[in-house]
Amino acid sequence: MISIAIEKKLKVYQGRQVLKIERQFPAGSITKIYGPSGSGKTTFLKIITGFITPEKGKILVDDSTWLDTDLNINIPPQKRMPGFVFQDYALFPNMTIREHLEYATTDKDWIVRLLLLGKLDTLIDHKPIHLSGGQQQRLAILRALAIKPKLLLMDEPFSALDPEMKTELIEELTIVFKEIGATVLIVSHNPQELEGLVDGELLIV
Repeated sequence: MISIAIEKKLKVYQGRQVLKIERQFPAGSITKIYGPSGSGKTTFLKIITGFITPEKGKILVDDSTWLDTDLNINIPPQKRMPGFVFQDYALFPNMTIREHLEYATTDKDWIVRLLLLGKLDTLIDHKPIHLSGGQQQRLAILRALAIKPKLLLMDEPFSALDPEMKTELIEELTIVFKEIGATVLIVSHNPQELEGLVDGELLIV
């Protein structure tokens, strides 16, 4: 179970608004996060992972307190260790596909499976500059999965994929999510693309 209650001031075109979310996410659930541009969806994910600190809040993951502003507790990102798929992919330019995954895990069988999952098994020695946008996005997803995270945060993870690839990948990811027992939060601008995948939704406005 992940329990989150946070407040964070946002800078928006109209001035300032407050991102205020209080929600529990059951272990192993998949939740779609959606809302208008600038509403704070990406900020919410970065607060969970520890990249951004809210003015007020508490984040509990299972029996661990990641954040409690009242008690001055703020576990750094490297100790929280969720899987994170960044909207801009955040790949290492000098690393090959293989090196990205080997950087995250030493489990060679798992790496092979991920490469097949993302259909990148024939490109393992390619660096990001030689990959298409869709291939880079798939690599970002595989890298996040490489650590078998119990919490996976995904920011527009399918935006660069063609419809056929997206449908196939989502179906296979559903199996992997359940297998590793991940709780998954997915920011999406497309209300239809996650139909049949998610257990719940969170609207941020």
